Amino acid sequence: MKRKFLFNLIFVGILAISSSFYAQELIDEEKKLEFQTHFFEALKQKAINNYAKAIESLELCMAIDASSKAVEFEFSKNYLELKKYFEAEIFIDKALLKDTNNVHLLKHKVAIYKAQRNFEAAIKIQQKIVETRTEYSDELVLLYLQNRNFEKAASLIVEIEDKALATSKIKGYKQYLENRKKAIEKTTDKPKINTEIVDISTLKKEYANNKEFKILQQILKTELSTESFDLLYSDSKDALELFPTQPFLYLMNGLALNKLVKYNEAIAVLSIGIDFVIDNNELEASYYEQLSIAYEGLDKKNEALKYKQKAEKLRQHN
Repeated sequence: MKRKFLFNLIFVGILAISSSFYAQELIDEEKKLEFQTHFFEALKQKAINNYAKAIESLELCMAIDASSKAVEFEFSKNYLELKKYFEAEIFIDKALLKDTNNVHLLKHKVAIYKAQRNFEAAIKIQQKIVETRTEYSDELVLLYLQNRNFEKAASLIVEIEDKALATSKIKGYKQYLENRKKAIEKTTDKPKINTEIVDISTLKKEYANNKEFKILQQILKTELSTESFDLLYSDSKDALELFPTQPFLYLMNGLALNKLVKYNEAIAVLSIGIDFVIDNNELEASYYEQLSIAYEGLDKKNEALKYKQKAEKLRQHN
């Protein structure tokens, strides 16, 4: 009798412990599912540019798991889109404490500094990235150019070429530096031309002589207004050899390609050019507008809508 009582007592104890563990597993599973639901909702809201709503969902995620690196990263992304740079930096720093050398986190921190035109800080982070990931050297060259560290940019280009890692972007940056050097050495005492009152043939003759960017802009704007899209394409393409960091030229080239129904080529050109747009909402909106047109031409409705909304949002803030 005593043995039976002891057996029952042990059985009840085991059952109670098992039930407790099972209940805890259920709670943990429910929390995990709840976390995933809120996290995916945050991603969905960010995808449709509803950044404030995305942050609300991320706050619910944080209430469940306050130490999630993924949540901190998403917080930072959304705050950057809202131009809340202080908050964006706080959250990316929290994520980096957990994963110091994560290249995606580091690249995002570079983006935060670039958005504030803090190129010195961006350069320090990009240098750290390049130490282990040399394929991102072209971004470091661009940062040097944007910060007017032309000698450092030229020196890094030589290093990249010596390692046979030069990309089309690197070749463009090298051409830019060579053209800049020639422009400094060239005398500037040629008579100025009134670009407002002369015809395009006169503008082209003058541009052939002195390669002034202001005259080139007037030529391309005239070709655009007269719907001479073949000329706009060829002239903007040729101009990119001389001015590879001018976002206006990539935009004109991409626009011409869209008009010529070459949508994939337009996307490729526009995706390069937009990297050179700095602190110019109207120009950035024009890029998104052309990207939307290109994706619409390829019948990629979701991408087209995404870029259309980006353009509209930027113009609302102007």
